[in-house]
Amino acid sequence: MKDIFDLSGKTAIITGASSGLGKHFAKTLASAGANLVICARRVQNLEKLKKEIKGDVLVLPLDVTSEESVLNFFSEVKNSIGSPDILINNAGTSDPKKFKDLDEESWNYVLETNLNGAYRVAKNFTDALLEDKKSGSIVNIASILGLRVGLNLTSYATAKAGLIQLTKSMALELARSNIRVNAIAPGYILTEINDDFFATEEGQSYIKNIPMNRLGLESDLDGILLLLSSDASSFMTGSIIPVDGGHLINPL
Repeated sequence: MKDIFDLSGKTAIITGASSGLGKHFAKTLASAGANLVICARRVQNLEKLKKEIKGDVLVLPLDVTSEESVLNFFSEVKNSIGSPDILINNAGTSDPKKFKDLDEESWNYVLETNLNGAYRVAKNFTDALLEDKKSGSIVNIASILGLRVGLNLTSYATAKAGLIQLTKSMALELARSNIRVNAIAPGYILTEINDDFFATEEGQSYIKNIPMNRLGLESDLDGILLLLSSDASSFMTGSIIPVDGGHLINPL
């Protein structure tokens, strides 16, 4: 049982690995023995991360909003290592605004990254597995805001809801090709990106609405990440798993 999450010999792609959850996910997968392909737009940050990780790490630039960038990325992956085994589809962004203040630019920016970008990466990853007749695991990073909504996050919630439906649709169609597709739906997780906000009075008010009365830590996602990435979840596909301190079960 101690080796149930072992990823030795597996290669994992982590998008949006230059900061936040993506950076932590890279370290977690590497600690389980996986070889990594870390990618984002900020390559300098990726190079710093590479120095913190033991094992094989390939650093590549990737802008998920650009079809050309995604195609070039997967061409480089194929030339360098062949088809990988695991995709952590993590790249995302947010632009909090009231619905009445939303404009086309803001709306498209969030959906292009969080939904269209996730589709582009997942489609090319899947194509590579199918071409090589390999099994694989895709873990989409959704959000509890894809299951319930919050104020001033219309575009983000919409994109994450779309990502959840994309996860289910992919899982259904790819199951017989032995490609599993699941999603993690984190609640409020403390990261280097949001720690300043959660130190404010407004941020503290968010914490009071969490039944466990605390923010999640990045490490609180380790167990589910390793479960879905590894063969320990070999009979799981189409699952959407909240990790939110009970936030979703708050009474209405």
